[in-house]
Amino acid sequence: MTSPTISLSLVDTDPAELAVDAIVIGVHSQPGERVGDLVGTLLLASGAESIAAAFDGKLTETLALLGATGGPGEVIKLATLGTVTAPVIAAVGLGPEPTGAAPAPEILRRAAGAAVRALAGSTRVALALPLPDDADAPAALRAVSEGGLLGGYRFAGYKTRPQPARREPVAEVLVAVPDAGDAAAAAEVARAQAVANAVRFSRDWVNAAPNELSPPAFADSVASAARAAGLEVEVLDEVALREGGYGGITAVGQGSQAPPRLVRISYTPAGGGTGKRVALVGKGITFDSGGVSIKPSQGMWEMKADMAGAAAVAAAMLAVAELAPAVPVTAYVPMAENMPSGTAYRPGDVITMFNGKRVEVLNTDAEGRMILGDAIARACVDGCDYLLETSTLTGGQVVALGKKVAGVMGTPELCERVRTAGEAVGEPTWPMPLPEDVRKGMDSEVADISQVNAGMDRAGHMLQGGVFLREFVTEEVAWAHIDIAGPGYHSGEPTGYWTKGGTGVPVRTLLHLIEDIARQG
Repeated sequence: MTSPTISLSLVDTDPAELAVDAIVIGVHSQPGERVGDLVGTLLLASGAESIAAAFDGKLTETLALLGATGGPGEVIKLATLGTVTAPVIAAVGLGPEPTGAAPAPEILRRAAGAAVRALAGSTRVALALPLPDDADAPAALRAVSEGGLLGGYRFAGYKTRPQPARREPVAEVLVAVPDAGDAAAAAEVARAQAVANAVRFSRDWVNAAPNELSPPAFADSVASAARAAGLEVEVLDEVALREGGYGGITAVGQGSQAPPRLVRISYTPAGGGTGKRVALVGKGITFDSGGVSIKPSQGMWEMKADMAGAAAVAAAMLAVAELAPAVPVTAYVPMAENMPSGTAYRPGDVITMFNGKRVEVLNTDAEGRMILGDAIARACVDGCDYLLETSTLTGGQVVALGKKVAGVMGTPELCERVRTAGEAVGEPTWPMPLPEDVRKGMDSEVADISQVNAGMDRAGHMLQGGVFLREFVTEEVAWAHIDIAGPGYHSGEPTGYWTKGGTGVPVRTLLHLIEDIARQG
């Protein structure tokens, strides 16, 4: 089941005269003393001037009486009763007015997302949010456009009966700008549409029921989408994986009746592009029971999202095909279902990986690093200068950094570029170390390396995962491992442009990095 697409376009008509179902304006909070039942005042953000004039200067007072505070992400809807063409105004909070600058892009992104989500049931929505007219304009327009599209996302689901109280998501988002014919603005909107469509694919895959998205089905879906985008695709089935020496992928997948896959997706720019080559790797465990080292049952249903890294990487490639950066990009997406059975791999097994290293298995629930090790090794054999891998790898990431900040480990310079890219797009990451004492504790008496550090148990669990993956990266490759165990899936109430379920993290970070590498190497 897939989500409906949302169209995006620019418009330079006076917002007060737009023939849409609702207009979104921004309001800032203004701290102040209590006056009657009100505390402080509201300040309309730029872009809402004509709307305010239509209300004879009483718009902020009316919004305040309705409970508006201007807090970030707060949405207050008001019937216009003919004062402007649109029947509804939605005022979204932007927080305190920034000093000498427009609101930060992430504030605008979250505000646009919250507003469009709150306006479900409307068909056409216009965003008249503040857009600066200086060097910050492209970033602001990109943020508003992306936020509106991402906030309007809704997974179609599997319900068999109509839901009378369930309002349909917005179908069309218009962004109010001074000049709708501006080429640079049009390019930003086109990019936002491509990026949001990729995030939609990622979210749809993550939100799919695991019985609907087994490794073969996931591989077929990814391959079909990639081929439709004009990308080169190779799919290795269980026979090819076994014959090719992909011991990690084969071992993890052998406990399930649904056999494993490895999908390789290639993009080559016109003329060959720059001299740099980028590899993307994403973990695709379509369901993780823990295998023989079975997980507790509480919350296990969320393990359908253990393929969020693979979904992000595959989706990013769809956007790469459309954005056409001047750098070759190849994605490696290993897929398996980690199940307990008579054929499942066991603690104590020794597995020969694609690069020839032998791994002693101590915990079958540390399966992600096994399939990623094979995929990373294959990427290095094929040749790459930068390797970006992302995965819902460890619960330790959530313990250390929470549900919204990803951990990043690897080559320090590339990790810093990941951090900068994540900050720019609103997908924060934090660099973590790869201590040698953690690696020393993974020495095995019977193999080249143990799968986990038994002496540490779950201490430094995120670091153990990164240290293990480093074993499969060749020395000349700059690499970064992005652990999205928390940010990859949102189990709470919708917020900003995140809906419940798959988030699409870190699709936008990967795309930002690829474009940066295309520009700077």
